[in-house]
Amino acid sequence: MTALATRPVTYRAVLRVPCASRLLCSTLVGRLPSGMAPLAIVLVAAHRPGDAGTAGALAAVYLLANAAGGPLLGRLVDRLGPTRVLTASALTACAGFTLILVPDVRVLGAVVAGLVRPPLDATTRSLWPSLMPGPEHERAAYALDASAQEAVYIVGPLAAAGVTMAVSAQAAVVATAAVGLAGTLWAVTLPPSRAWSRVPRRADWLGPLRSGRLRQLYAAMACAGVPMGAVVPVAVHLSAHLQAPALAGVLPAVLSVGAVIGGLVYGARAWPGRVSGHLLVLCAVWAAGWLPLLAVTSAGPAVAACLAAGTAMAPLLSAAYVLTARLAPAGTATEAGALLVAALDVGCAVGTAAAGGPQGALLLPLGGAAAFLVLFVGPSADRSPLSLSCPGAREAS
Repeated sequence: MTALATRPVTYRAVLRVPCASRLLCSTLVGRLPSGMAPLAIVLVAAHRPGDAGTAGALAAVYLLANAAGGPLLGRLVDRLGPTRVLTASALTACAGFTLILVPDVRVLGAVVAGLVRPPLDATTRSLWPSLMPGPEHERAAYALDASAQEAVYIVGPLAAAGVTMAVSAQAAVVATAAVGLAGTLWAVTLPPSRAWSRVPRRADWLGPLRSGRLRQLYAAMACAGVPMGAVVPVAVHLSAHLQAPALAGVLPAVLSVGAVIGGLVYGARAWPGRVSGHLLVLCAVWAAGWLPLLAVTSAGPAVAACLAAGTAMAPLLSAAYVLTARLAPAGTATEAGALLVAALDVGCAVGTAAAGGPQGALLLPLGGAAAFLVLFVGPSADRSPLSLSCPGAREAS
């Protein structure tokens, strides 16, 4: 078997595919609440300094509800199509955000808004294969999507903070709901959503979780998500330890900037080998990239270390998205993608909760190392775990 050389597809070529640029832009607008909502909820719930803990718990409720509701909505998208499900969930999420503005029912509002947040990320990734003309276009589309997703976590918090300073925290919650609804309605009016047709699926309550390979991938991504959540409390600790208050906000933002850079570089060329091999290498790089941060003694090296570590994040997610799309049983593409997002969310929640102490920075390399070990030695009922050819490397006899 020899790999045939292929010319990488450019991002310009991906965006020139009919409806591709509009699908990406509309769903990115609809995904902005992922970056806006946690901060907006904290700001509207924290009236006094002593309310910070309660406000943070309310934001955690929203995130955990989203992790629980995403796969269920993904299954509904696979069965009923994106137009009806996304529209209904966006409207219901707006009602949830409205309840958050009422002090006595804020917890209920956070649960509702989180449970029914439209699964636009998983839906978009399930539509790329039918929209793109070939595997190379798919690979570049997933990489572009993973990189653009990071912009949500840069722009979202800035937008929520900006609206709060300009108007009020209540206005930030309203803006979060409005932006999510506008982006979702834009997305569902596009041809890829309206042209959706149901793919027959096996009657199985477990759905994608029936696959041993997918279970292994989800477990690995839960581990990989730990550093993504841990970086926030670690940044807060470093800002106090290094006497550089700005680091608390700068380090998470720099991580996302590094992810954008790394994702765009990864998707700009066709890499040899199997995508499962890419994921193994990227998990190892994700772990090793955090090691310099453990030894920093000043703010500058801390920023540089976070930027370097971030360059592995979007490529890692891109490879995971490709694998999920390839491994998903027929008729479960959106649900499989939503389960991947849920696994990452659970990892983020664990990282955020466990990294508050002075030794929390150790979770940063340990999360990536655990992901590598799960993929490398974890059990797989199907053998040859995750052994799929990379879309960028065609094989022939």
